[in-house]
Amino acid sequence: MSRKVTILVLLLSTINSFAQVEDAWVYLTDKPNEASALANPISILTQKAIDRKQHHNIPIDSRDIPVHEPYLSNLKSQNGITVLAKSKWFNAVHIRGTEADINSLATLSYIDRIDFADNNLDSPLRQEANNDKHRIEDEAINFTYGSSQNQVEMINVHTLHLDDFTGEGITIAVMDSGFPNVNTMGAFQRLRDNGDLLNGYDFVNRTANVYVSNFSSHGTRVLSDMAGYVQDQFVGTAPDASYYLFLTEDVTSENPVEESYWVEAAERADSLGVDIINTSLGYRVFDNSNYNYTPSDMNGQVAYISKGASIAVEKGILVVVSAGNAGATSWQTVGAPGDSPAVLSVGAVDENGDYVAFSSQGGAAQVGYQKPDVVARGGGAFVIDANNTIIQNNGTSFSSPILCGGIASLWQALPEFTAIEVMDFVRQSASQYTSPDDFLGFGIPDLGLARNMALGIEEFALETIKIYPNPVTDILNFDFSLANGFVEIIILNALGQQLLEKKLYDGTESINVSDFTSGLYLIKATIDKNTKSFKFIKE
Repeated sequence: MSRKVTILVLLLSTINSFAQVEDAWVYLTDKPNEASALANPISILTQKAIDRKQHHNIPIDSRDIPVHEPYLSNLKSQNGITVLAKSKWFNAVHIRGTEADINSLATLSYIDRIDFADNNLDSPLRQEANNDKHRIEDEAINFTYGSSQNQVEMINVHTLHLDDFTGEGITIAVMDSGFPNVNTMGAFQRLRDNGDLLNGYDFVNRTANVYVSNFSSHGTRVLSDMAGYVQDQFVGTAPDASYYLFLTEDVTSENPVEESYWVEAAERADSLGVDIINTSLGYRVFDNSNYNYTPSDMNGQVAYISKGASIAVEKGILVVVSAGNAGATSWQTVGAPGDSPAVLSVGAVDENGDYVAFSSQGGAAQVGYQKPDVVARGGGAFVIDANNTIIQNNGTSFSSPILCGGIASLWQALPEFTAIEVMDFVRQSASQYTSPDDFLGFGIPDLGLARNMALGIEEFALETIKIYPNPVTDILNFDFSLANGFVEIIILNALGQQLLEKKLYDGTESINVSDFTSGLYLIKATIDKNTKSFKFIKE
């Protein structure tokens, strides 16, 4: 064989070996130190995280325990295997290697199952096209010195600011790509001076330095809509909240490992006691088309990141996600992790409150729940770039943090309510709550109204009328005493659909709700033309 032929054969062999490299999640069987860790939770969580869970009655369980380190070390020693990320929530490790090397791990006693990113190796191939994640939003419309007034007033968060609810005491984790110059630029001077710029971590490059560009300033602009402050020129929606910055997006490629980085970051956020996560990222298609999702996968149950986001909510974190920029493409529907029914996914409108064509829409896969949940300004939204310049950008990447910061200010005003309850108030306050659609979801939230609804629930439930038991399985009892002798009630489900209308008379009355599906319900009660709202949970 000639030297040229030999080189050609070696080259083809090398190309073939690279072509066989795959990504996969390896799920582990157990956590041998579970009992001792749960008996001593401070060994696995910060005190702030423990306090937050206790305050909201969130149990500390096996998912809070880190992956067993000896298992991880052994995996790293396996032939041809590279460990890229790990998840305590899933008790899983994201690995890379050839299909044969990955399959050989099945013989290890601590391996429960293996899930390839290329589902063709497990089940039918997932296909789709058009990755436009940052294409629309990274195009600056023009370099204009403007004001954030419209995007702040649109969701009525300025009324909360007037009452000194500016996000203080609320901790937000921002999952994104680069955060260049956040540690030096003037727009975040207030944040730094107040000690609200907490530490961060780059999960892609495994470094604590998140302030380099990494070829993207996307995270800087996203953060500005919450935390930016320029005297008389720009105010974010939560200028006094505290922020962790987590870099989970590798802008140089598109690979499912970014989903694993995100879950790792969410787990760290949970262990640090973070209250809210904002993520202006979405996953649909990858460089390797064998890893692609399809619109039918967008049901919250398929994508690794969506399942991780759902667990974050179970852990008491309020997760706000951009709906995506695929509305004008063949894909069209909300992508992962915004497809999770547990998160609040945010679409985009323009300065007039009208739907913008790029904003991803609800799809057929989202059965029984509404996506997007709500909308905020994402068309021509004002942001501050890494050069400390106020500009306008398009994208749901910006409607998400605008609303996220607003929710932080709202939650500061409603500290006794849980993440799920706060999300429900946001939905219920929105402009088309009783008639949602796949474009605007429940509509544009009114956070001032959301606050009043929550306070009205507290006041009305405690002082005027008692309902019990709550949660309820079958019979819901009403106990009240009123001068006019009756109260008119309407019961609405989470979609704003009216289920029952009835007049209840002085004393004690009951309603049979055994046919209602499990979930949160709203009761609107009218007394002497005054209407109050409160809630009950059907188990």
